[in-house]
Amino acid sequence: MGPTQINGLPAHILLVHVVVVLVPLTGIALIGCAVWPSWMRRMGLVLPLLALVTLASVPLTTHAGEWLERHTASTPLIRRHAELGDGLLPWAAGLFVLAVALWWWHRRAQAGPAGGGTGAAAAAMPLRVAAAVVCAVVAAGAVVQVYRIGDSGAKAAWTGNFSKSPASSQHR
Repeated sequence: MGPTQINGLPAHILLVHVVVVLVPLTGIALIGCAVWPSWMRRMGLVLPLLALVTLASVPLTTHAGEWLERHTASTPLIRRHAELGDGLLPWAAGLFVLAVALWWWHRRAQAGPAGGGTGAAAAAMPLRVAAAVVCAVVAAGAVVQVYRIGDSGAKAAWTGNFSKSPASSQHR
């Protein structure tokens, strides 16, 4: 499905950085576009494309992580990390679906009747507020899930694997 090694290193430890950057970036862009129509006008098709790349990066990273899991000793920390990692795809899918819906809604509103006036804008306000709230909830959920996964991965990788004191006096 995707690379399992990159230049001799497990691909997961490199691909995870893509997810750690893109999920919060997509979440911020999604909220910004839902709250401020000027953001949506500027971003246009970039928002759903960003969300698509974010969505695609999750299964690639998960696949590489599953390969790495099969090539390391199984510990409760690694199992917990893998379990949490499996929960990110629905959040990334939510970001993508909302980004596409927001983009489509904005395009449709731009193509609507030119004389909509303030009455049409006032009628759309409750829908805009609801969209912003839903976008904020999904974006926050996705970012929190990325944090939880990253924290569990760091614990799995580093617990018991370093010394609190310098290994030698040469490193000072």
